[in-house]
Amino acid sequence: MAQADNLSEALKKLKLASADSATDSVESCLDCLLKALAHNNANASEKVQEMGVLSLLPTLLAPQSSCTPKVANIIAEVAKNEFMRSPCVEAGLIPPLVQLLHSKDQEVLLQTGRALGNICYDSHEGRSAVDQAGGAQIVAGHIKSLSQNTDPDNGKLLTVFCGMLMNYSNENDSLQAQLINMGVIPTLVKLLGLHSDNTALTEMCLIAFGNLAELESSKEQFASTNIAEELVRLFQKQAEHEKKEMIFEVLAPLAENDVIKLQLVEAGLVECLLDVVTHTVNGERDEDVAQLKTASDLMVLLLLGDESMQKLFDAGKGSVFERVLSWVPSHNHQLQLAGALAIANFARNDGNCIQMVESGIVQKLLELLDRHVEEGNVTVQHAALSALRNLAIPVVNKAKMLSAGVSDTVLKFLPSEMPPVQFKLLGTLRMLIDTQADAADQLGTNSKLVERLVEWCEAKDHAGVMGESNRLLSALIRHSKSKDVVKTVIQGAGVKHLVVMAMSEHMIMQNEALVALGLIAGLDLVGAEKDFVGAGLVQVLHKLLSDERTAPEIKYNSMILICAVMGSEPLHKEVQGLAFIDVVSKLRSHENKTVSHQASLTEQRLTAQS
Repeated sequence: MAQADNLSEALKKLKLASADSATDSVESCLDCLLKALAHNNANASEKVQEMGVLSLLPTLLAPQSSCTPKVANIIAEVAKNEFMRSPCVEAGLIPPLVQLLHSKDQEVLLQTGRALGNICYDSHEGRSAVDQAGGAQIVAGHIKSLSQNTDPDNGKLLTVFCGMLMNYSNENDSLQAQLINMGVIPTLVKLLGLHSDNTALTEMCLIAFGNLAELESSKEQFASTNIAEELVRLFQKQAEHEKKEMIFEVLAPLAENDVIKLQLVEAGLVECLLDVVTHTVNGERDEDVAQLKTASDLMVLLLLGDESMQKLFDAGKGSVFERVLSWVPSHNHQLQLAGALAIANFARNDGNCIQMVESGIVQKLLELLDRHVEEGNVTVQHAALSALRNLAIPVVNKAKMLSAGVSDTVLKFLPSEMPPVQFKLLGTLRMLIDTQADAADQLGTNSKLVERLVEWCEAKDHAGVMGESNRLLSALIRHSKSKDVVKTVIQGAGVKHLVVMAMSEHMIMQNEALVALGLIAGLDLVGAEKDFVGAGLVQVLHKLLSDERTAPEIKYNSMILICAVMGSEPLHKEVQGLAFIDVVSKLRSHENKTVSHQASLTEQRLTAQS
């Protein structure tokens, strides 16, 4: 109770003394208030608010007064309470505080920096007022001029100033952009290099980088500094998990930039990451699991840049490449995942893919998938299938991968109910059978596969799966050119889906559909007749030929298909009923020579059979 009474007395005295400008009695009142704040900050702050003391403080913040550091300290203390921040702004404290930033007195600067930083913390009003008073520019200037001085007292001031800019701009894009335009990033990077022994300042810089790095516009500025070297050097010095995590949180957004990816690789980050993996792979503690995940994820992120990936691949002889490959057979799911994703990223050009298939990677991926048929980790399945799909792109790899049994392993995942796995499975099979007639024949006569494709062709909730199923169905027919495959597709009720696919918004899919339908008509028109009629094939072709926006090759393939179905009586009748001759004769004057030539042939065919 005595403390509260003393405080009330002191605040009353303070009101009187500040009116008389009696410095001594003001000082003792301020001491009493600081004591009360140290004892119970929230209660003392409420009292200050109730008694209207805040409005006295602007006059006590005179640059020459000996009380000034104490007054700024009091403001810093009361502004630790959320309910006091707006009142501090309303009492007009920001402009005099910002003026104090021009002081030469270290203690005044320190307490002023704290006061402004605390008022800005999570307070829109605080930030706005500091912005209007131009406080951030002055603080940024101080940081720049002080950054070379490694004196310990100076380090404390720098930490407070960095903290103030952090609170000022945290989660506010426009204020962060303002700091970036002021050139704060190069200054902070220099600080990190010169003051790496100052833990508090280093942490403040890292938090600031983490915030600013989220902004796209910051990446170019970061790329023009030596941030990569500084962060890697700092990372190598850290033993504690928390510190490493802090650095990771800055590295992840920065590594999204391709220029910085390469800088990080050249600065030796990869070796640090591989070390983390080695030390945490068998760890049971939560922090080991977290570090392993972060390090391996970051490794995969570095491989997304073409230059950084190629540097690490190093013609397939890179030690990093070999280490990452050893992750695939690991017993740790996180490493299996990262290893498979890394292979998918290395497999982004034909040269790398050919070399990797020769080195026997396919076998490792198949063994990994076999381990996940039963225990089914979806992310690992998805990553391993992605890697196989990419490896299957070069023509020379297809036959090798087929004879290694890739399609058999991939088919084990047909029962999967996970759209991402379904999508990659379809893409892998489509890549494998491209130009491979025997494989297309073998898969195309697999009625289980065709049934599943037809089912997925109706997966309206998953456009990707739907599109890939249609494309694989068409590819099985186009690459096998086999009557047995056509029969399997007809029996599996796949024809109608290819007719719908001919109306796709993607020209490549329209074309694939029309070529497959042409082969169906050529190889088993009798068997497909009912489905062609039921799916409205003739109407679809009429639409494609009448629409001026249809691409020339689609028009060409549509006319080929019209000629192919004329051998069927019901389809022939539909063609006559829709007056195709008018549409086709118009196309004789089409600017594309192939189209106009095919129009003449089609017109002759229609006339002869009418």
